[in-house]
Amino acid sequence: MLTTKMNPRVFWGASAIAGGLLLLALMAPATSDLLFGRAQAWVIDTFGWFYVASVAGFLLFVAVLAVGPTGRLKLGPDDAEPDFPYVSWLAMLFAAGMGIGLMYFAVAEPVQHYIAPPEAQPDTLNAAREAMVITYTHWGVHAWAIYAVVGLSLGYFAHRKGLPLTMRSSLYPLLGKRVNGWLGDAVDIFAICGTLFGIATSLGLGVAQMNSGLNYVFGVPSHVMMQVGLIAVVMGAATISVLTGVDKGVRRLSELNLVIAVCLMLFVLIAGPTLFLLRAYVQNFGLYLDHFFVRTFTLYAYEPRAWMADWTLFYWAWWIAWSPFVGMFIARISRGRTVREFLIGVLLVPSAFTFLWMTVFGNSAMSLDLSVAAGAISEAVQADLSTALFRFLEYLPGTAITSILAIALVAVFFVTSADSGSLVIDTLASGGAEDTPRWQRIYWCLVQGLAAALLLLAGGLGALQAATLVAALPFAVIMILACFGLARQMNADLKGEAVETDAAPLREQLKRILAPASRRDIDRQIARHGAPALEEVRAAVAAEGLENSEVQSDENGVWLRVEHANGRDFLYRLGARSRPRPALTALEAPESRRALEWRLSAVTGDGARPRDVTGFTRAQIVADVLEHLQRWRLAA
Repeated sequence: MLTTKMNPRVFWGASAIAGGLLLLALMAPATSDLLFGRAQAWVIDTFGWFYVASVAGFLLFVAVLAVGPTGRLKLGPDDAEPDFPYVSWLAMLFAAGMGIGLMYFAVAEPVQHYIAPPEAQPDTLNAAREAMVITYTHWGVHAWAIYAVVGLSLGYFAHRKGLPLTMRSSLYPLLGKRVNGWLGDAVDIFAICGTLFGIATSLGLGVAQMNSGLNYVFGVPSHVMMQVGLIAVVMGAATISVLTGVDKGVRRLSELNLVIAVCLMLFVLIAGPTLFLLRAYVQNFGLYLDHFFVRTFTLYAYEPRAWMADWTLFYWAWWIAWSPFVGMFIARISRGRTVREFLIGVLLVPSAFTFLWMTVFGNSAMSLDLSVAAGAISEAVQADLSTALFRFLEYLPGTAITSILAIALVAVFFVTSADSGSLVIDTLASGGAEDTPRWQRIYWCLVQGLAAALLLLAGGLGALQAATLVAALPFAVIMILACFGLARQMNADLKGEAVETDAAPLREQLKRILAPASRRDIDRQIARHGAPALEEVRAAVAAEGLENSEVQSDENGVWLRVEHANGRDFLYRLGARSRPRPALTALEAPESRRALEWRLSAVTGDGARPRDVTGFTRAQIVADVLEHLQRWRLAA
């Protein structure tokens, strides 16, 4: 019998809706493509102004949170430390946030704007400048502000307030216990479907590019069945990765991703027009800042053009549709970061790297197209976007090697998107539980791969992509509500911190209850406070003549032993213990499906019950040891 930690309404509800939409796209691809395409066009045409205003508002909102007093609040208890090293954290942000898109559009998008800009004369230097400004706008801080809103809201309520890591938790300050009913279920189902279909369409783009690269380098046939086979191979790797969890599989693959990406980018930078690219990077950034506010609010209201719907509004809707996936993932890996550190890291670091990446590939492609390529790269982009990168690499040395490297990078991006997406969906479908049974993670990984493969065979990827973009409209409303809820909760927390009364110890205890510690937190407390406290007592005991004492440690904790002549030794052990989180809110799942919380437990050899000393300082642990040591001496 399979064990489970699912929320049945969300798990099976999302599965049923996903299955229904897939069935429609498979049985009537032409009809569904027309239906969803018209719906997408209507939404973007009617609510384009709403998308633009919302994205501008999200950017302003996170900027205020970062520079204001809210910036010092932590995603977790005040003494929590980050779960991942900074480089690993940034690598996972980079891999999950943009992933395959950076490979697919690095050459294609700048060249597309160069040959068909919205305002400049095509195929000119002005068109090249405008192309880079537009590319920066689409892939820069606007996109990451959308992700940051969802990620910060989820991370704050999950890590600091102890609510489940689900989309519904972000609405708790506004809706209260009602998020535990059908409304909360609908929000989580909505997030799962958006994530599932967004990843499925991206996987379709990824395998198309992989197939083009394999065809170019090794002569592998380029057709749909080959792409389905590639999906099967890569999803197998993603399944292995997702079973190892975030700490191992996802983290290691993300770090590998970053290394390969940097190597490929540095090669193009060195082999290409290096000095020009460095100059272009600086100037592109200046042009981006100069046009920042104009591009943020541009809608071409006075001179309507289809370009706006095809590009900027499309991107804003796409990033919003992807935000449950990316936001949930970056929330999960960001425990222990301050709000300011989180927002600066999420907004600026990936954006800066993306700008450099787009400059190196985009400006190199346009420079080559104007010279030795004689328009061949532009022709490749117009003919098939998936071949653009490989046609570009033809004009640089070591084409075969760099093409293989590019294929490998697309494959690793593919795997990281699939495995992190599966973890996110499984968390949503399990009411926020992170230690779910393996079969549930495998289930969602297989569903993603199956969706991408079936839609490739039926030609229904376009319909599903359009449906995902239509779903971005109501989710933008959910994000706005989440902003209000987050602002209300943060202001309440700031007011609570500002009160200087004897209630401070009570607040600390409440934080430990409402924002439970992770195993990492307990291990850090043992290393920082527990072991030094026991060593301090041992040294004091030895100074008093009781030399037969020792402090030992193992993977389960640390202990102090003081020998006595009658054989009745004193033992004081500190160790980590886990238990299901208590049901303190109406959001909590049944005990069998709740996430674990970790506590630091103190046990003595005098028969006393284990005591919870989570959050104790070194001095407090020393005092507790001395109290029980005194009892032992009296009893001895």
